[in-house]
Amino acid sequence: MSLTMEQVGVDCLSRIADIPIAFTVNSIFRVEPPADGTWGLVLHEVDLQQPLVMDYDTYEERNAPAHWPEDYDVSNWAFFIAVDDGRDVGSAVVATDTPGLPFLGDRRDWALLWDIRVRPEVRRQGIGTKLLRRAADWARQRGCTQLKIDTQNINVRACRFYAKQGCKLGGIDLHTLAHVPKLAGTYPLILLLWYLDL
Repeated sequence: MSLTMEQVGVDCLSRIADIPIAFTVNSIFRVEPPADGTWGLVLHEVDLQQPLVMDYDTYEERNAPAHWPEDYDVSNWAFFIAVDDGRDVGSAVVATDTPGLPFLGDRRDWALLWDIRVRPEVRRQGIGTKLLRRAADWARQRGCTQLKIDTQNINVRACRFYAKQGCKLGGIDLHTLAHVPKLAGTYPLILLLWYLDL
């Protein structure tokens, strides 16, 4: 693999959209109090009887890359594409200082990993790690002290990936996604917030 990392402009969102973000959900994290009665919440992995496929680009249409510039001012965003032998195999999008962008508020010293994706056939080959590092480097160069990342309890692999990269689980939001129908009719969708010190 001869991987190169390109920083591209907003005019290349179609290239990002062409990289599938869909993944199979075989298990989820259920959020519950610790068994020993101590304070806090713990993640308990539960296998699904019937695997599901989640595709963030189609789950809510506004999530698709083409809509990002319509919904937000992307002038303080960076778009990175991982290219292997002329083929786009992954991408990462990081944002900072964007009014109205969820999870950033008015913090100008935080960046948000808005999107990260790797083609299914080349996942688990270190591409995601290189993309995350490139996004973190960009944020650090802009004076940010933390990179914030959101995911959900249905994305167990992503949670494990972020933990392996040194990200700390800093928030569990039981309510933001409460309006979303329960997964497989049983499990609520729960927002998990990760933080990477820069």
